[in-house]
Amino acid sequence: MLIAARRIVTAAGADGPGDLRPGYLVIEDGMIAAVGAGPPPARPDADLTAGVLLPGFIDLQVNGYFGVDLGTADPVGAEMVSTRLPQTGVTSYLPTIITGPPDELIAALARWRRYGARTAGGGARVLGVHLEGPFIAERWCGAHNPHWITDPDPALVDRLIAAGAGVLRVITLAPELTGALAAIGRFRAAGVAVSVGHTDATARQVAAAADRGATMVTHLFNAQRPLHHREPGVAGQALADPRLTAGLIADLHHVSGQVAAIAFAAAPGRIFLVTDAAACAGMPPGRYLLGGEPIYLPADGSAPPVRADGTLAGSALRLDRAVANLVGAGIGLREAVAAATAIPADLIGRPDLGRIAPGAAADLTWLTDDLRVAATWVGGRQVFGRPPR
Repeated sequence: MLIAARRIVTAAGADGPGDLRPGYLVIEDGMIAAVGAGPPPARPDADLTAGVLLPGFIDLQVNGYFGVDLGTADPVGAEMVSTRLPQTGVTSYLPTIITGPPDELIAALARWRRYGARTAGGGARVLGVHLEGPFIAERWCGAHNPHWITDPDPALVDRLIAAGAGVLRVITLAPELTGALAAIGRFRAAGVAVSVGHTDATARQVAAAADRGATMVTHLFNAQRPLHHREPGVAGQALADPRLTAGLIADLHHVSGQVAAIAFAAAPGRIFLVTDAAACAGMPPGRYLLGGEPIYLPADGSAPPVRADGTLAGSALRLDRAVANLVGAGIGLREAVAAATAIPADLIGRPDLGRIAPGAAADLTWLTDDLRVAATWVGGRQVFGRPPR
């Protein structure tokens, strides 16, 4: 298959071609076989004469979508979310399970071990699971139920690792908790990426977590000790420490456009976009569930969901809107695209995703000139949008 495009942003990195105007790519057996600048070498199968062609988006924090809470989803609901996420440009994601009773977390991990392959070729790829909690700080629990928050007891850590074998890819925890640094080492030894989040850690404690192998920070600036000019806190250490890459919810409510721009300027190449979407995403205003707890999506179409006490509870964000919001805040399109593609792919050890380059999976999203999804491909198969002419 030969696709020609007026513009291609490859997200291939500083030593890659980056931005082709115009460009083309060749797809063979679901993989990208060739990428080139200029007119295509033959008549294309698809000619994208407007907008911009990008790598498919990768979202490492999706609690739910389209009315489904992924922490408690049945097979039908889980498959429906995977099938419909390409509407938002997402071609790969991590279903995210938040704090709950230990037995329920273990059961949820076991369910996702069974679900993982169900949508192969038919929707967004399930890359594994992000477990957000239960080893978090009560002071910064956000929408998590504090009743189930606990220190990382070694026996529970081992049970979670065993239940998530082959599927648990990321865990968010608070490094200041008793036993947390040992738990970071245990998770890393099991191949699980560790993200610092929902935490009252000082900058020094965050650095200690990075010393033990933590590589990520969960939703920068939210549910964590803030930046202070005498105590940099979680945010300050995240922006200053080259070992850490931070997720950002760019809905302009969790983080303002100005602060997002500061983060990108302070930590170039170390910010990635997440939606932190809850079940209300893609749905009308009303009552939904997050981790079994009620949340409410206000009638104001731009406002994020909240708990009854007004606490922010995930988002209703689309990742194409997150990219557009960053561009509107003055961040370059290439940088915004990398934050939704190559950077998260590399964080979880998937260099075959998140870029338009020979040898990468042919996961693509085509955005209109106003940066809304027009079509999406997974493994070279179009799974959303009208066939381009």
